[in-house]
Amino acid sequence: MKYYIGVDLGTSSCKLLLRDAEGTVLRTVTRTYSVSYPHPGWSEQNPEDWWEAFVSGIQSLLAGFDAHAVCGIGVAGQMHGLVILDSADRVIRPVILWNDGRTSKESDYLNTVVGKERLSAMTANISFAGFTAPKLLWIRENEPENFAKIHKIMLPKDYINYRLTGVHACDYSDASGMLLLDVEHRKWSEEMLEICGVSMDRMPKLFESYQPIGTLLPEIASRLGIPADTMVAAGAGDNAGAAVGTGTVGEGRCNISLGTSGTVFISSESFRLDANNALHAFCHGDGTYHLMGCILSAASCNQWFCDSILQSTDYATLQRQIEGSALGRGDVFFLPYLMGERSPYNDTDATGVFVGLRPTVTREEMLLAVLEGVCFAIRDNVEIARKLGVSLQYSTVSGGGAKSPLWMKILANVLNLELRIPATEEGPSLGGAILAQAACHGGKITENAEPPIKAVIVPEETLVALYERKYRRYTKIYPCMKELFRELKEDS
Repeated sequence: MKYYIGVDLGTSSCKLLLRDAEGTVLRTVTRTYSVSYPHPGWSEQNPEDWWEAFVSGIQSLLAGFDAHAVCGIGVAGQMHGLVILDSADRVIRPVILWNDGRTSKESDYLNTVVGKERLSAMTANISFAGFTAPKLLWIRENEPENFAKIHKIMLPKDYINYRLTGVHACDYSDASGMLLLDVEHRKWSEEMLEICGVSMDRMPKLFESYQPIGTLLPEIASRLGIPADTMVAAGAGDNAGAAVGTGTVGEGRCNISLGTSGTVFISSESFRLDANNALHAFCHGDGTYHLMGCILSAASCNQWFCDSILQSTDYATLQRQIEGSALGRGDVFFLPYLMGERSPYNDTDATGVFVGLRPTVTREEMLLAVLEGVCFAIRDNVEIARKLGVSLQYSTVSGGGAKSPLWMKILANVLNLELRIPATEEGPSLGGAILAQAACHGGKITENAEPPIKAVIVPEETLVALYERKYRRYTKIYPCMKELFRELKEDS
């Protein structure tokens, strides 16, 4: 028997999965940790919390199994977070996360002074506040003493891999979101590194996601109780990992993820670039490329509204109180920009907004508006792909939001697209396990068959028409609010 461990290093938790050589998922384990918000719009974490969650999770994952049968580990992780180490490989400061909005000034500098056209030529992308490059500029400007200490730069999942192997490594899919990689040619952009004041030797070595970076350090193998020759794959960004886990491999396959953030992931055999850079052009975990749109707040909108406003964590009960006849017919709208927005607006000043409130509005109508608003924001990105000529026949859906039948019904009709829900909910961690197995056996990722599907949601003609009308109204709200968002930011 051979086992492979896949890990999803997320924003709120570390999810671990044990898979055998035949592809059977044997156990999953989750360990949570906190996010720090030291200032409005800021978001940070302590990498040590990730590591302790990982170690604790491994011990629970393997309880009752033969730990000596573990052959490989693959980690898919939250993207863009800036992990900086000093010359002794100690973490210099808390990690600035993907949904941190402090770098609007630096991002504007990159887009306007360096210029979007030049950025796109160097990296295939323009700057978004969540990307890693503007974070480096922020550190250089605001914490010069920390910037001077930087010896190595990496991403969150790379820190776990470093602790496992002692190797400073990064894969192409995750590196694509740093704004430091020449995506088309799969190499660090010397010009971008120079702009950020970083030398090439500060960057980790690049690998394909399925390539091995090394084996376990002896002391780590002893602590985890698994063989020292366990192979560690380079791993992937969480969205590329989820794509591998959901079979989104090959030309024109699509996966939508509704986790803390929301993404539209479209795989492509060749490099493609959106002229307006509204969608990201990134490397894929299978060695090819993909287009991706990302909204910064997805399932987190539902969590915020239910936990903080309705004071309930019983999401299923709250959603059951929404009448099916209300779908697409309400006059309440919600902009899901709780942490600003990335795709397609690239606006760190944007905030969440309710529109259409009257004395008769119920909490069920407001909750429905939250669910619909996230779906409309996802559609904003799907519409861009469609304008590029991408024809989507269906999409798999992963992430916590996929557990909600109501939300999936709304999404299918907002997009007018068949949705398929995989039987396993562990997209990124399953992808990590597949990458681990490939790393152990020297193979590329060819698992493009869909995993078992537990539900298929087909659009309904009446609801499609209702949501088409409501979506067109939704698209008018942000342009009306954009200037006000900027003024509110200036006054804060």
